Amino acid sequence: MEVAYLYTKVRSDFGKQVRFEDPETRILFSVAPSDEFDKSFVLRNPSVATLDTSPHMSEHETNTERLVVKNSSIRHMEGGWPKDVDAAEPTDVNRYRKKAEKDEDYKTTMKNLGPIISRCMRQNNTIDIYEEYFSRDDRDWSGEPPSAKGLAVFRDPNAMKRTATSIHWHPEGPTKIAVSYSILNFQDSRFTSARLPVQSYIWDIINPNTPDTELTPPSPLCCLRFNPKSTDTLVGGSYNGLVTFYDLRRQGGGSPLESSVIEKSHHDPIYDVFWISSKTGNQCASVSTDGQMLWWDTRRLGEPVDKLLLNSDTKGSGMVLGGSSMEYNKEIPTKYLVGTEQGIVLSLNLRNRKQNNGITVYDAGAGKHHGPIYSIQRNPTHNKFFMTVGDWTARIWMEDLKTPIMTTKYHSAYLTSGCWSPTRAGVFYVTRMDGVVDIWDYFYRQNEVAYSHKVGDAALSAISVSNGSGRLVAVGDANGTVSLLEVCESLAAPQANEKNAIASMLERETKQEKNLELRDRDLRRAREKKDEARKKECADEKEKKDAKMEEQLRTVDANFLNMIKEAEDDESKVEGVTLDESHA
Repeated sequence: MEVAYLYTKVRSDFGKQVRFEDPETRILFSVAPSDEFDKSFVLRNPSVATLDTSPHMSEHETNTERLVVKNSSIRHMEGGWPKDVDAAEPTDVNRYRKKAEKDEDYKTTMKNLGPIISRCMRQNNTIDIYEEYFSRDDRDWSGEPPSAKGLAVFRDPNAMKRTATSIHWHPEGPTKIAVSYSILNFQDSRFTSARLPVQSYIWDIINPNTPDTELTPPSPLCCLRFNPKSTDTLVGGSYNGLVTFYDLRRQGGGSPLESSVIEKSHHDPIYDVFWISSKTGNQCASVSTDGQMLWWDTRRLGEPVDKLLLNSDTKGSGMVLGGSSMEYNKEIPTKYLVGTEQGIVLSLNLRNRKQNNGITVYDAGAGKHHGPIYSIQRNPTHNKFFMTVGDWTARIWMEDLKTPIMTTKYHSAYLTSGCWSPTRAGVFYVTRMDGVVDIWDYFYRQNEVAYSHKVGDAALSAISVSNGSGRLVAVGDANGTVSLLEVCESLAAPQANEKNAIASMLERETKQEKNLELRDRDLRRAREKKDEARKKECADEKEKKDAKMEEQLRTVDANFLNMIKEAEDDESKVEGVTLDESHA
């Protein structure tokens, strides 16, 4: 932090005022040349003299001691609501509000508050010091070239370099981010040489020097997520398969308030966890590479509420798939999307749990990824469509089709994560292993990246966009550094008719994919009919050949029998002639 101070002094300290004039040239004195003059002076070569009549001054600057600023918080509770009414549930609020409006005391209180509120509103309308007279919100940003700039850098305080495995923004605004740190390299040499740090942190974007809160789980966290209903609580998935619950309102909020039992938990690292819609707001779901998807109640983490085995066959007889990413949307509370480390996408519908375990397996052939799916997310504007990021491509799917409808070109480096823009329907971000963030704008063009931003030399590992204006982007890398970027307005502000244009494009691609599936189905049926006809023809030819062969065999047998009969007749004739000769 640089502190500048301007030094000033009064007019009298400058001395006599200097007045410059431009008079005519005149000769003050002329020395005539003579021999004595030549003897008195010696010629100097070169004869250059520099005269400076201005006073010498110097400029100094200094940096004062850094002022350490620490943010303190207070606990705020929603007032006026009974214990049995959840302020975050619209149905409970509307029911309680209708009941309160019928009360006579409520009418009297509102009648007394009316003049006070009216006077405050008139005062606010008279002088509003926060009013923006030239906000220019209606400006067209579509012509602005895409760009991004760095705002802050959050570095892992630990000396040992760890990967920033997940980033999640605070639900109430772009003020804080929760970052989980872990070493995901299998059989890393540091596992045996030193004790690995387990701390994860919550950062305040205003103060990037020191973390706001330090979380100390029993094992390094692979994922971390704020509770959208109770923003002071978090849930995390650990490297050893444990689920931990944190409450920042309690004393020592960095320590887990609840933790699952290792015998009833996952057997592999938990790569993703989501809070799910419930009346209490305390339920979450986790997915791991051990092939299990577990549902938990954070008030009782002794054992999972429910579990499901991720199977490649809907009948449960196929291969167990390891979950590497998950997507849950509260607008579709019964459906889950799971990306696996085998590159196959699974869709889970709890309503159809009795039929095939509610699992739908998407394309396991040409449409699947060549490696693990690191990110899977629904489009925030069009929920029927979702994106998966893995190997060298990002693919867009429609939940009613088993094959992807759109695929990006193969990037030059391996992709590690990705997400949609919360404000623009056609913009999504992908991170690469060479330290570059690629921004795709399908409203602008579909065949090329709209903008690429070099974050650093380290491989990027996680990315998340704030839900507010959509301009703040947090990117984590393999060294534990989280870079805060601000994209330009053209990449965040919704464009005119963008929502309808993207919807039309996705529907058009869906229709094309359906037509291709129908054509492929017709070709497959025609091929099957052709194969059946060929098999039938081959069978007929075989029957004909068999009949002909049988006829030939019969002919050969008849000829053979005739030959034997003729031979026997000849022998009998010869014997008869011999007997007659003997009698004679």
